[in-house]
Amino acid sequence: MKKQLHTRTQNFAGQSTRKAFLMIVLFAGLLIPRHSFAQSGEPGTTDDKSDEPGAMRHHKKKLPAPVYPKTVGYLSFIIPTGTLQNNKVTYNFTNNTKIGFPCGVNVFYSAKFGFSYEFTPTIKTTTLSGNSSMSDLLFDPGPMFRFKHGFTIIPRLAFETSGRYGVTPVFNEVYLRTKDVNYFVALSLPCRWGADDGVMETGSIGLNVQFGFIFN
Repeated sequence: MKKQLHTRTQNFAGQSTRKAFLMIVLFAGLLIPRHSFAQSGEPGTTDDKSDEPGAMRHHKKKLPAPVYPKTVGYLSFIIPTGTLQNNKVTYNFTNNTKIGFPCGVNVFYSAKFGFSYEFTPTIKTTTLSGNSSMSDLLFDPGPMFRFKHGFTIIPRLAFETSGRYGVTPVFNEVYLRTKDVNYFVALSLPCRWGADDGVMETGSIGLNVQFGFIFN
C-alpha cells in the first residue's frame, strides 16, 4: 500500500513538472519575436553611410536623445527555483509548483537611475491533489541603478499579503531590443522574515529566474 502511494505521488510530481515545464517553454516562445534584432550598440545611434563623394567609412547618425523622466510598463513571469530555510533547501516543482507573474511600471529619471513599482501575483499548484489557487500577492518597489549594455541592479523592498516581508536584490539584463519592446532576463535573491499566514517562520533566502518584456 505504501509502495503504491509512493508511486502515485511520484507520477503526480512528474506530471506536474512536465506541465509546468511545457507552460514555461510556450510562454518563453511567445516572448521571442519573429522579426527582431539584438542590441549591437548604445541606444540612440545608428550606422549610416555618408553621401559625400569619396567617403571611406560609416558615420554614426545620432537619434534624438531620450526625454526624462520616462515611464514604461512591463510584463513577465518568474520561477522560484529553491528556498533555503532552517538549513534545508526546498525546491520548486516537488510538493508544490509556484509561478509568479510580475508586472509594473518603471520610471526612468536619467540614463543611470530610475524607480520601479512592481506587483507579483503568485499561483500555487499542489502536486498531490492538483489543486491550484493564487497564494500570494507581492508589492516590491525599488530604485534602479542602470549601467551600460542593458544591465540594471534593483534592490527591492518586499511586502507579501501572506505576512512575510524583506528585501529582494535583482540583477536584470536586457538581451534583445526591438522597436516596440525590449526583452529581459533577471536573477533575484528574495530574503524574507516574519509570519506566513499567521504562523511565525524563520528567515529564508531563495533564488528566482525571471523572463519578460518592457514596452518602449
